Amino acid sequence: MRSYIVGGAVRDRLLGRHGGDVDHVVVGATPQQMLAAGFRPVGRDFPVFLHPHSGEEYALARTERKVARGYHGFEFHADPSVTLEQDLARRDLTINAMALDPGSGEIVDPFGGRRDLALRVLRHVSDAFAEDPVRILRVARFAARFHDFTIAPETLVLMRRLVDAGEVDALVPERVWQELSRGLMEARPARLFEVLRDCGALAVLLPEVDRLWGVPQPAEHHPEVDCGEHLLLVLDVAARLDAPLPVRWACVGHDLGKGTTPPGEWPRHLGHEARSVRLVEAIGRRLRVPTDCHELAVLAAREHGHVHASGALGAEALLRLLERGDALRRPARFEQLLLACECDARGRAGFEQRPYAPRERLRRALAVARGVDTAAVAALAAGGGRQGREVGEAIRRARVQALRDAGF
Repeated sequence: MRSYIVGGAVRDRLLGRHGGDVDHVVVGATPQQMLAAGFRPVGRDFPVFLHPHSGEEYALARTERKVARGYHGFEFHADPSVTLEQDLARRDLTINAMALDPGSGEIVDPFGGRRDLALRVLRHVSDAFAEDPVRILRVARFAARFHDFTIAPETLVLMRRLVDAGEVDALVPERVWQELSRGLMEARPARLFEVLRDCGALAVLLPEVDRLWGVPQPAEHHPEVDCGEHLLLVLDVAARLDAPLPVRWACVGHDLGKGTTPPGEWPRHLGHEARSVRLVEAIGRRLRVPTDCHELAVLAAREHGHVHASGALGAEALLRLLERGDALRRPARFEQLLLACECDARGRAGFEQRPYAPRERLRRALAVARGVDTAAVAALAAGGGRQGREVGEAIRRARVQALRDAGF
């Protein structure tokens, strides 16, 4: 029985990266031997165990065979006869198909992973790549992480073949979201969408996003003109500003309605905000997007234009905007809305370094509105015989007056 460190931990060590999970594969062992050595079983589909002291995962070496469409359509085989090379052969990319002998420090690299690291290439291990449609999303995610790597032409051909065969249609929503969300949090999330679009998967998984390419916007506001190119710029700004996942997802959805504007109305997109909301809601249901991401995306789709134009708003209109954004009750989420809007404004050719004035102005307005002593206002209103809605209106008038007094 021998164990090896495998996968991303080996790749990252060779790249000089640190951190992340460390996975192990065990060759020549049975589940009974693992249990006898104190390992705890955790795998449902195939034998995976947790080390009794480190808690790291140790999986028995295995092979897999495609028996049905989709991510779950595999039959696994694990027994002591499975070799390390057979286990590595089932992996997606050559840079992920290396193993490290922790005792000797030897790198086991039967498929040229070190070569492809040096060449900065994402290349599939074998034609078995085409058996798992999730690998399309994984390649796109790795392209977003290792953004100076290219995708081998033959790997892109296999990805397109998977899409053409309808394999992407069989992916379960949870797995699609898992890979998309991880890709969005990489260093260059724009590449996630570039790769998915290049292989045709974007049109299948997110047709609402794919439709943005080829749709023009007014050049005086968007020098990049194309709506799809604007999205890529916005996502790159979000990464530079270290935006959290809900903000990055809101960036994806904020302009989706422009993809449904009739060509006869181009380059204007009147009413695109309401259409964007409907499309974001549809994607959220389809992919089962988590609530925090979904709610912020809907809010950004609906309000980003108002936030951009908020410099011209007076006290009354500013308070309405704060109320629509539920900023008084949920200031942290409103701050995320402002960050998403800043990404949108700076995600334009030539605007990347321009300060975003509405963010600071709305922050100050929110601080003023939240600074009103609502308990004192309510008590005064109740003392004057007001109740219910009248008390709420008194609080609202006090907030408007406070904004006016502060110069808004």
